[in-house]
Amino acid sequence: MKVNGKPMRSIWVEADGAVGVIDQTVLPHEFRTVRLTSRDEAAQAISSMLVRGAPLIGAVAAYGMVLALRADASDEALETAYRTLLATRPTAINLKWALDEMMAAVRNRPRGERLAVAEKRAAEICDEDVAINRAIGEHGLRLIEAIAARKKPGERVNVLTHCNAGWLATVDWGTATAPIYLAHDKGIALHVYADETRPRNQGASLTAWELGRHGVPHTVIPDNTGGHLMQHGLVDMVIVGTDRVTARGDVCNKIGTYLKALAAKDNDVPFYVALPSPTIDFTVGDGVAEIPIEQRAADEVAVMSGRTSDGRIEAVRIVPDGSPVANYAFDVTPARLVTGLITERGILPATREGLAAAFPERAGRDPEKWEPVFRRDHAPSEKKRATDDSISTNPAQAERR
Repeated sequence: MKVNGKPMRSIWVEADGAVGVIDQTVLPHEFRTVRLTSRDEAAQAISSMLVRGAPLIGAVAAYGMVLALRADASDEALETAYRTLLATRPTAINLKWALDEMMAAVRNRPRGERLAVAEKRAAEICDEDVAINRAIGEHGLRLIEAIAARKKPGERVNVLTHCNAGWLATVDWGTATAPIYLAHDKGIALHVYADETRPRNQGASLTAWELGRHGVPHTVIPDNTGGHLMQHGLVDMVIVGTDRVTARGDVCNKIGTYLKALAAKDNDVPFYVALPSPTIDFTVGDGVAEIPIEQRAADEVAVMSGRTSDGRIEAVRIVPDGSPVANYAFDVTPARLVTGLITERGILPATREGLAAAFPERAGRDPEKWEPVFRRDHAPSEKKRATDDSISTNPAQAERR
């Protein structure tokens, strides 16, 4: 995407081998880049949410392994780097996926070859992420186009999204925002409702910043407003990202996503999840019971920061001293509430059969026997939530758990 008119990714390698990233903790009030020069700096960037978003976390972890090998290419250093980076955040599966990819690439290599191999694989992970997200955008674009085709002249397509699943959360394009950017660039009349996404306000601070710089019309709304908008017919579709999707289609995403899915279900609003395949965890079935939900520091809820009228960035406490705070970072939306999964291979039903058939190499099936079970031309009806049967070409594969 572009920042101040210049094409830019969210992670890059500088001339001296340092890894450059955007400091997302100071957006939208300041645009600042940071150099990562060691394994520990990469780990700290992930755990402090200087970088965030499941795909970007994976990319930074991959380069964290590169930085570790640059200092020490021994087996011991490799294992230590893996454990250190894996411990930074427990929920997003892309982190473990990227680290496993790096380990598979370098583990059995001679020490003298490991750094070059690691650099190559980390760069490939980043390039693959860009290609995946672009493909997600193309498939999601068709959904937006179908809604736009039923609109009256001058009417816009209203999309609601939650948290930041934009290019800042990936290497480029974003997941949930990729269809939005492509639709906007094609001239489709489009408007985005961006949930503020408490407690870290990724929607208000990051999604709104991105959309504004791309010229996409948008409105920031409090987290509890989405249901009201849906009741009054002001939302045509919901698109969110995800940090982990289970083998049967349960979706783990930023806290509050489940409530949006419930509101969408009650108001016949299609609820889509933009899903890059590295985010699928075929080792997990029941998302509610099995996915570890990260609990973060109380101050993320109790303290808010912002820019004062005279331009200073200040932090203020909004919770009474002594009041306990719970800060669950994610929740799980059951597959039955998901209209479809927008992946790089098309739009899938949120079912075990749909995911396994589309990604057999991830699910342990023979890729040569892969037969699609989804229709790529699926689009929601005007005011009726699409059924599973309308997504899958095989009604039996649309059965919910």
